[in-house]
Amino acid sequence: MDQSNRRQAREQAFALLFELSFHPGESLRDILAARDEDDDTPAPDGFALELALCVEENLQDLDKQIEARLKNWKLSRISRASHTILRLAVCEMRCFDDIPVGASINEAVELAKIYADDEAPKFINGVLGAIARSEDNAEPGD
Repeated sequence: MDQSNRRQAREQAFALLFELSFHPGESLRDILAARDEDDDTPAPDGFALELALCVEENLQDLDKQIEARLKNWKLSRISRASHTILRLAVCEMRCFDDIPVGASINEAVELAKIYADDEAPKFINGVLGAIARSEDNAEPGD
């Protein structure tokens, strides 16, 4: 998959997960079923769906990893858009070995430039950088 298609897939995954954040108690499958009734909404591609489902399956772990790297912030204070972008990027960094960590961080920053406030790209870069550095220093089996 080329970089342009993967970027579009990340945006699709972001849209699915952002929508899901407004529907507590529902699943991605519920969101997708509702979208199937709307002919105007394109189906997500394979990578987008795989990424979104991976995030959904690992929400608590992803949030713990994010919260552990927040400085003077609580997870509940982060905007929905920034929180969703962080979840996507951390999931990609942890679960998709074929994607370089730097690419995941750069793509998250680009998503933040489009979908979050002006301060979000720097904030997201900082949090993801801290996570990447902690992963680099982790012992095997941690």
